[in-house]
Amino acid sequence: MIEVTDLTVAFRIAGGTVTAVRQAGFAVAAGESFGIVGESGSGKSTVLRAIAGLVPARDGAIRIEGRAMGARRSRTDRRALQFVFQDPYASLHPRQTVDRLLREPLAIQGFSEPERRIVAALASVDLGPQFRFRYPHQLSGGQRQRVAIARALILEPRILLLDEPTSALDVSVQAEILNLLARLRAERGLTSILVSHDLAVVAHLCARIAVMRGGRLLEVLDAAQLRAGEAKEAYTRELIAASRGYRRA
Repeated sequence: MIEVTDLTVAFRIAGGTVTAVRQAGFAVAAGESFGIVGESGSGKSTVLRAIAGLVPARDGAIRIEGRAMGARRSRTDRRALQFVFQDPYASLHPRQTVDRLLREPLAIQGFSEPERRIVAALASVDLGPQFRFRYPHQLSGGQRQRVAIARALILEPRILLLDEPTSALDVSVQAEILNLLARLRAERGLTSILVSHDLAVVAHLCARIAVMRGGRLLEVLDAAQLRAGEAKEAYTRELIAASRGYRRA
């Protein structure tokens, strides 16, 4: 479903350029949930944004269902591939009601029966119709993220890109959102890529996990290898050890 080959992404800064991703490559099968982990600044979110067409690639190729993606995504491409951002408050327009936030993508893509689709989208993320005409500031953090997920899924995409979807939420709410994402992916047969610094979150949702550091993709493990600490790279082993915390002597 998704194939990334020798992806390089660089940004111009004063006095030169910074290479955020260096020749990264991996493939994600249809219906698979794939994770990318690494420390802050490792390039994991940049890879996700490049796949979505939000940042340009300097080199390499991105293919969706075998089709090479150009610098600009078509309307069909954007409908098939939707993004859920880290901060649900920042990603929702503060002066638009939930109804308008969900109605806008339907209008852009020319969908019929918006009323039915909006109610169904809210129900799919366990929000009732009473939430339709509330503003983001009238919702909790978990409710805002549910609206963001509903907005992504209302166009019936085949691919869902998730950029740390629980890191801005209270710990008590994180498990609810993770379980919701797992259920929706299974029900809809979605292909997904989840970016996170939290190995436990990625191991819970993803069958395979890529580890990044300094813009490079070091290795790909399956969830069982990650839990068992069976990593080839020393950095990955350090990341796994750090995620397990400290024990008193």
